[in-house]
Amino acid sequence: MVNEHADTRPMTVGGWMLTLLVLAIPIVNLVMYLIWALSGSGNVNHRNFCRASIYWFLIILGIYVLILALVGLASVANSL
Repeated sequence: MVNEHADTRPMTVGGWMLTLLVLAIPIVNLVMYLIWALSGSGNVNHRNFCRASIYWFLIILGIYVLILALVGLASVANSL
């Protein structure tokens, strides 16, 4: 499904600097990640960057939870 309203132009250095500045602000960054990742319009570079960042976050979170579960199971096994 192609969105004809999406901006496919490459982002400028200034655009990326503004993006990184916005993403450095706590709380605002979470809102903007979701807006840019889920928006059907706007720049596709923002959308793809935010989607990739969210995917990496979820992958790392999953690995973290898996490691905590394994450590917890090892701790329980050692206490028995």
